[in-house]
Amino acid sequence: MAEFFQKRGKRHDDDMLGSAVNFLLANARLVLGVGGAAVLGIATLAVKRLIDRAASSQDKDDAKADATSLEDSWKELSLLKAAPRPQPRPSLAAPSQPMLLPVPSLFAPEGPADADPQSSPQLASPGLLCLTFQEKLLAFERDHVSIPVSHVALAKQLAGDIALELQAYLRSKFPELPFGVLVPGGPLYDGLQAGAADDVRLLVPLVLEPGLWSLVPGMDTVARDPRCWAVRRTQLEFCPRGSSPWDRFLVGGYLSSRVLLELFRKALAASVNWPVIGSLLGCSIWPSVASEELLLEVQHERLELTVAVLLAITGASAEDRLLVAWPLEGPAGNLWLQDLYPAEAARLRALDGCEVGTRRRLLLLLCRVCRGHPALRQLSRGHLTQVVLRLGEEEVDWAEEALGERFLQAVELLIGSLERASLPCHFNPGVNLFASLCQEEIDNLGYVLYLGLQAPEGLL
Repeated sequence: MAEFFQKRGKRHDDDMLGSAVNFLLANARLVLGVGGAAVLGIATLAVKRLIDRAASSQDKDDAKADATSLEDSWKELSLLKAAPRPQPRPSLAAPSQPMLLPVPSLFAPEGPADADPQSSPQLASPGLLCLTFQEKLLAFERDHVSIPVSHVALAKQLAGDIALELQAYLRSKFPELPFGVLVPGGPLYDGLQAGAADDVRLLVPLVLEPGLWSLVPGMDTVARDPRCWAVRRTQLEFCPRGSSPWDRFLVGGYLSSRVLLELFRKALAASVNWPVIGSLLGCSIWPSVASEELLLEVQHERLELTVAVLLAITGASAEDRLLVAWPLEGPAGNLWLQDLYPAEAARLRALDGCEVGTRRRLLLLLCRVCRGHPALRQLSRGHLTQVVLRLGEEEVDWAEEALGERFLQAVELLIGSLERASLPCHFNPGVNLFASLCQEEIDNLGYVLYLGLQAPEGLL
């Protein structure tokens, strides 16, 4: 019986509280207006919910009734929130309160003061401000790939002056060795420079006597390396060893690239007076001691440049192959690496023809993207050139409007090659350019490129 009266008293208290809430809300609408009544109603209902929760914890039998009451309270609260909230007008009877004037929007266009506010132009939709991937790719090309013409001209001038100085040094230091004319070249001279990170190639041609030297494919040597060639000394019965100035660099009857590299490395590091040459050219020049390649670092007040000195053999075969001395490891250390860059650059120009050069632009974009991404720097220009050459042979749209589509297609081709762990050389299919990568490196590259294919803007 006491429990019955306790529940009845609770319901009576709830009815009294509900009546008080209704009375407050009714009078608040008259005094505070709709907006003030909404605020007061929200606060009152919040207090009512707390009281209901406290009461429900004491009486578990009324849990269902409390849940129904709570649901009704949230319905009422949502109705109050949905009610319009007109801005209160400043009261003239209260001059002590500051009057807040509307602040003009910073994005509102300027116009006459008496313009109709309903006819004022609205902000553009966010969807209209979104750029397509093609537009983002062109913006990336403009900001990160293109090089100022003045910088290109200055870099060519510095490379040409360094070539003249090095030519004079070789003639004075090694007068007995016949070197050809040093000619700078590379991506900077072929319009394939992606930013300012590509090296200027400075070829130092070795003039070999015709009939005394022959080329042997690397697969026919102990090294079994399809990338390389051996330069063998011939006609020893008619021109014995020592009759050629290059015989001093023979190892086992073959002209050794390793011995020549060591000679030039010591000469560039210790014999050439680079500080004096740099002061004459208005820049600082010093040989790179950290790299196994023959590199010259050039620093000008307007740019930085790296010159790669390449000992080269040209015209030693009917196919006019270009062989360079490269720091190779193992049994191939004395062989000469076949340099395919001139053939690749010529093929790209031929494929583009009289078009806008989309294939070359695609190569520059890929080089710049991979160079700027820490996880993709293992993809060199040689890797990316093979992808563009293979893709460039296809009869697809190569207009400028299709550059974004071709970019994504190149990424797909790279992913497929990484899945097979095979990227054949375009001019020498027996050479797998991914052979130097381990499985973990291939997996990391494929994972990053796959993510880039899902969201290509993340690569830019």
